[in-house]
Amino acid sequence: MKNEVLKLLDAGLIYLISYSPWVSLVHCVLKKGGFTVVENEENELTLTRLLTGWCVCIDYRKLNEATRNDHFPLPFMDQMLERLARNEYYCFLDVFSGYFQIPIDPKDQENTTFTCPYGTFAYCSMPFGLCNAPGTFQRCMMAIFHNMIEKTMEVFMDDFSVFGNSFQTCLSHLEKMLKRCEDTNLYLNWEKSYFMIKDGIVLDHKIPTEGIEVGKAKVDVIAKLPHPITVKEFVEAFQKLKRNLIEAPILIAPEFAIGSVLGQRQEKHFRPIHYASKTMNEAESNYTSTENEMLAVVYAFKKLWSYLIMNKSIVYTDHSALKYLFAKKDSKARLLCWVLLLQEFTFKVIDIKGAENMAADHLS
Repeated sequence: MKNEVLKLLDAGLIYLISYSPWVSLVHCVLKKGGFTVVENEENELTLTRLLTGWCVCIDYRKLNEATRNDHFPLPFMDQMLERLARNEYYCFLDVFSGYFQIPIDPKDQENTTFTCPYGTFAYCSMPFGLCNAPGTFQRCMMAIFHNMIEKTMEVFMDDFSVFGNSFQTCLSHLEKMLKRCEDTNLYLNWEKSYFMIKDGIVLDHKIPTEGIEVGKAKVDVIAKLPHPITVKEFVEAFQKLKRNLIEAPILIAPEFAIGSVLGQRQEKHFRPIHYASKTMNEAESNYTSTENEMLAVVYAFKKLWSYLIMNKSIVYTDHSALKYLFAKKDSKARLLCWVLLLQEFTFKVIDIKGAENMAADHLS
């Protein structure tokens, strides 16, 4: 602990303080790094995570309870991945000790005070553990790269993704991004950065030029599931599969949740792209049947906005009243508001039999 406190002190990230209305306790935890392959007791090669040192963690729970939460949103992962996909070249960069590069207002620094056997200290840069740290960091990054995000790069916390549809374009975008880092004194971690590559992993999804793929590690978990090796295991697996096929559960229209599935037709087959569902709040649970159906449509268009805007789409529903609702001019105020909200989208409504609308049952 002493060495870690001295490092923070030498780096100018903390300073000694004699009085503060808030004092938190400190803990030291092992910092985990990359992986290495070692041989276990059974002479099998296994992955083991390396321990690269210690990390000072402050228990800010009491301070966080008294803090007004900052609800600054993180980017929607699916929309960000969609914008990254199908580019020719990428650069993936990592911010060096990101939080520590955000200064704290001098009048608020005393609130970060922590005590340990070697003294009482306060941070002059943003530490880990504060409830508003993620939102504050994302807001700062958005402010720095405000005119580049969604056009030449994407920012998700301390991970930057620069892209371009040609080598020269990507290089030009990278140059502008690095110049902005230089102008704002934002330091990057070159050891965790990759330049001018054809594909990479972003938020556990592989981003090649053809589109978006699920990361190999997630696929391998399923692919490496062990198969039955005895007759008994085969019989049990077969019986379980047979029971699931013949003992269909009883499904009802839920009064507490709504759901939707986005898909497209390929060779007459429906291919799902995105699933979305949510539980209703107390007020929504009192809506009429038609209002609930309309609520689901509005939720789907809001959630899947990046896919549906400026594209023609079809809404399949087993509530036939929806088909005529969009043409009515004397609907209830709430329904009329939702109809107007959907005016920017181009779609048509097709009603189907409830028995054919299986997606709704599963999502709910």
